[in-house]
Amino acid sequence: MLDGILLEKSGVPSASIVTDVFEKTGRAMAEQWGLKHYKFLAMPHPIANLTDAELDRRAREIVPEVVKLLLSGQE
Repeated sequence: MLDGILLEKSGVPSASIVTDVFEKTGRAMAEQWGLKHYKFLAMPHPIANLTDAELDRRAREIVPEVVKLLLSGQE
């Protein structure tokens, strides 16, 4: 999350992804770093116990949202 915020502040488009239980934390972090309306994505929690195949599936599912965020930007 912080990497994405710092990239955006430097003018580099980014797409931060958190798991859904960290959405409030992500929102608070963005606000603390001066980007109150920073857009980021959330995927179902947890991911630590997923197999490689399950993680690949989740990644493929969120790719369209990543592309949309990168193309639409933070504005």
